[in-house]
Amino acid sequence: MYIASWKEIKIKKKVACVNNFNLLVSTSRFNEHNAKAELWFTLLICGDQFPIISKLDFPGLIQAVTSLSKAKLLSEIKRILKRDPTFFQYILKIIPIDFTCETNVNVIKTIVQNHYSDFIHENETFMIKLKRRSNEAIDRTTFIEKMARDIDNEVDLTNPDKILRFEILDKVCGIAFLKPGDIISIGLH
Repeated sequence: MYIASWKEIKIKKKVACVNNFNLLVSTSRFNEHNAKAELWFTLLICGDQFPIISKLDFPGLIQAVTSLSKAKLLSEIKRILKRDPTFFQYILKIIPIDFTCETNVNVIKTIVQNHYSDFIHENETFMIKLKRRSNEAIDRTTFIEKMARDIDNEVDLTNPDKILRFEILDKVCGIAFLKPGDIISIGLH
């Protein structure tokens, strides 16, 4: 069983592969190459001298490994977009990922059990979002119920304090513990 956290990826970034990523980025189909260049340039501006960016087998998706902390990265990108809302021409969405692992419900559940209390505090509400790509073997309702079962916090589907997001990419799963607004989503130009 392999589990990688944001911190471990930062340390092991020179040996990144599909199982190690801390950013999942979407673009329009056939613009993956342009989005990779745009992301590389953006990460350089934000202070990462050696980002690793690669295309995935899923149209419109790229992944990256950055040495920047999630907080610094989000702050810098939001600052750039505040100054120039049309900065991104190809990137549509940037999702920070905290952990990656194999797409195995028991492994995913173990990660959630071990780490949710570090992100979701006692009186905070939460919701779970699941995005599956090339993996229909995982039933959405059963998966969400299984992940939420051991979290004592109240669920709020309209205005949660925290979002537990799962990005299932066939045999790899990205897990993100997010606050609303942590996903950089670019409107159509």
